[in-house]
Amino acid sequence: MPFRIFIGYDSTQDIAYRVLRFSLLRHASIEIDIRPLVLPEIMARHRWHRPHDPQQSTEFTYTRFLVPYLCGFEGTALFMDSDMLCLGDIAPLAKENLSECALRVVKHDQRPTSTIKMGGKTQTSYPRKNWSSLMLMNCSKLRAWSKENVESKPASWLHRFEPLPDHQIGELPSLWNSLDAASEDTRILHYTSGGPWIEGCEDHPSAEAWWAYRDATEEFSIRQKTRLACR
Repeated sequence: MPFRIFIGYDSTQDIAYRVLRFSLLRHASIEIDIRPLVLPEIMARHRWHRPHDPQQSTEFTYTRFLVPYLCGFEGTALFMDSDMLCLGDIAPLAKENLSECALRVVKHDQRPTSTIKMGGKTQTSYPRKNWSSLMLMNCSKLRAWSKENVESKPASWLHRFEPLPDHQIGELPSLWNSLDAASEDTRILHYTSGGPWIEGCEDHPSAEAWWAYRDATEEFSIRQKTRLACR
């Protein structure tokens, strides 16, 4: 069975999703199944609706917690924010042991110094901030994230993993969710302070890597369209 990867999708940042998808496929040594969490599609297909939260910064602020439901509460799945870039093979992450965990995350101790975040949204600080930006899920142990609960529970209940016992929240090495700066070991780079695709953030300290993958994504897309046109 392919490793299922759900990526948060925001219609205002389609390029971020496309570049992340390309970077995952470029490095993967295993079969992966990438699925964007497109809000209108989820609302229509699953009759899911949550009133808009003026503090939410993306269209997938809450839909990320629907992943276990979308998987029928079976098997393993990965959720990723779209403002990420894959710099290495995702295969080791797929092999992480989840037998005793409901999920595994990078347990950041992040305390933002800025009051503004990506896209000019208000930056908030709360316990376990950014833990939910990349989640390796054991879907069978996440039945608390039912469609009804994700539709109605407070943001804190979801993003702080309040229904989960602490011992079921396993840890991942920081290389799987490195905030804004990459080392030689980094596999997933996360642009939390504003990705280079956003106006005003083009000179992000880690922008060069993203622009290189953006160019490769566009070149690949052009080659694919040329092949189809020649058939």
